[in-house]
This record gives sequence, structure tokens and C-alpha cells, in this order.
Amino acid sequence: MNPQSASARERIYLDHNATTPLKPAVRAAMVQAMDLVGNPSSVHAFGRTARRAVEEARAAVAALVGVKPAQVLFTGSGTEANNMALRGFPGRAVLTSAVEHESVLAADPAAERLPVTPDGVIDQAALTAALEQTKSALLSLMVANNETGVIQPVAEAARLAHAQGALVHADAVQAAGRLPLSFAELGVDLLTLSAHKLGGPAGVGALILAEGLEPESLIRGGGQEKRKRAGTENLLGIVGFGAAARLAHDELPNAAALASLRDRLEREALAGAPQARIMGAGAARVPNTSCLVLPGLLGETQVMALDLASVAVSAGSACSSGKVKPSHVLAAMGADAVTAASAIRVSLGWTNDDEAVDRFLTAWFTLARRSAAA
Repeated sequence: MNPQSASARERIYLDHNATTPLKPAVRAAMVQAMDLVGNPSSVHAFGRTARRAVEEARAAVAALVGVKPAQVLFTGSGTEANNMALRGFPGRAVLTSAVEHESVLAADPAAERLPVTPDGVIDQAALTAALEQTKSALLSLMVANNETGVIQPVAEAARLAHAQGALVHADAVQAAGRLPLSFAELGVDLLTLSAHKLGGPAGVGALILAEGLEPESLIRGGGQEKRKRAGTENLLGIVGFGAAARLAHDELPNAAALASLRDRLEREALAGAPQARIMGAGAARVPNTSCLVLPGLLGETQVMALDLASVAVSAGSACSSGKVKPSHVLAAMGADAVTAASAIRVSLGWTNDDEAVDRFLTAWFTLARRSAAA
């Protein structure tokens, strides 16, 4: 467990897919950047120093996914980057999977939502048919699901899409720092990242663009980000993003340790509560995420009870203004309403260790016994 205050050590944070706590090195970089007083667009020495910090961060984010710095467009969030990708090509019909993040689904309500298998992987036959029937499409397919951790076959989907003249966008917000990511190997045209899932600050994201690709601007009124995203750059956030990207690149081998923790949590949870199930367990998943169903006990009830036991998890996505609502992801995977309502998401990260898993299991088994007795 990372050094924290005594009160923080007593609480267990297992909601890294919602946001990952700021890493100390990122905090230090941002504190140092607070002394930069120039606007990055100013031509005097103060502005040039600030611009240099922005460009150093851009290079770090670019290195994380193997692109040139000029291909990185900073945004205010992953949500904004997703919206720019889907709304930046108005002549193209949008195709998505039915399990995408709300920021993709809401960006184009008219988009065709393609079905997934019971394990949450896009139905390849449906994808092939949709691409053949849709001219000038834009396919948006997440790399890893925020609720289940299921990994999508983005590279294969991109090959199919490009053969039909489609553009391809991938939301990699939950994959960055947890999986090796190569823009070239994914074969996509646009890629979304977000700093606060990497141990960086909230309020800054990035859209990675294939060279020569020119989406329409969503925010106008200035020449920032090559006239693609107006507004004074979030200097502190961008510096933090850069620091987090460097750490994510260097610490990627640690993902295996998270996988071991996650697998132990699931193994012991199912052994102690045979009525439970893991959604998406039959598919490849990112190493930190478990969607755990406890039949007969609402996910919202589990979240509240675990919170009282000083263990933080979530029920589905954390992007609904604090409200718990039925999961469209689990519904798309074929889960009935009762099953979908009984799921929680446990997402591990850099602050967690075996003690965190022990604390979760102790508290959760109390709920499991209640569920079995119901």
C-alpha cells in the first residue's frame, strides 16, 4: 500500500476505473509547473517556457502509444476526445458496439449499435455486415470495457473497416497503462486517452490522430492545438498527463502483478460464494478489472454496504453524476435485469496489494452470506 495518511490507510480504494489516485511523481511535476507563469501561446520568454513544458508532455503521451508528438491533440477529457472523434466527420455514418462508454453512445444517438457475444466481445458477423452495408462509415470500438474489462479485437475490426473505406476510432481510456498500446498495431485512425485513469489529473485527455487526418473542431475561438481545440491550454493538467504517461510506460510490467491480485480475488470470491459469477470471464480482459455478480443483492446495496466497511467499489460506470442505473453493458451481454442489477465492479490499481483484496473479501463475504440466506 502506498504511503498515505492514517485515515486513508484505513480505507480501501478499489475503484481505479473511475479515477486513479494521483501518483506522487505526477503531483511533484504539477507542483513544479505551478511556478510557470506564461501562457503557452505567448511569444515572450515566459510563454516559450510554458510552451516547452506542453510540448515535452505531448512527446511523453505520444511515446506511450508510439506516435509522433504532432499527432497528439490535447482535450479537456476523454469524453471530449470521444465527441471530437465521432462528431468530427459529419459526412460519415457512425457504427459502435452496444457496450461502448456513454460518451461514445451519446456523441451520436443515431449511431448503429452492433451486438456483442455473451462475453461482451463484438459480434464479428454483425460487424462485417454493417460495414458492407454502410458507406463512408466511422467505426468506434473501445479497446477495453470500463465495466467488465473485456478487450475488443480492435486491430481485426480495423482491418475489416478499412477494407470497406471506413475510418476507425478506438477509446483506449481504460487500456492505457494496463496493456501495451501501439497506434500502428491497432491500425486505427483516432485513439482516445485520459490522464486521470493513468494516475494523472482529471480534466485533461488526448485524441491521437493519424497523420493528415483533419476532424472538424468542436470548440472554436482560438488557434490552440493547431486550431483544432480552442482555449488556453490546461498547463498544469498537461504537465501532469505527461508525467503520468512516462510512468505508465515504465511501469507497464507491473500489470502482471495486478492480474495476479485480480485473479486471486475472483478465485477466492467464487470459492466462498458459489452463487456468484464473473461477467466477461470467458474473454480476454485488462488485468485490473472484475465485474462480480452476487444474485439477489442489488449492486447499489453492495456498494453502500462495502463503503460502510471502508471499501470503495462501484456499480457499473462512474459517469452518471453519482447515480446508479441499469448497466447497458451487461444488458447487451444478455444479462437479465436481476443479474445486471446485482453486479459490482472491482477495479484495482497502483494503491492496492494483498491486504486490499483481503479487506474486500472479508466485507463482501458478509454480503454473500446474506445473499445465500435470502
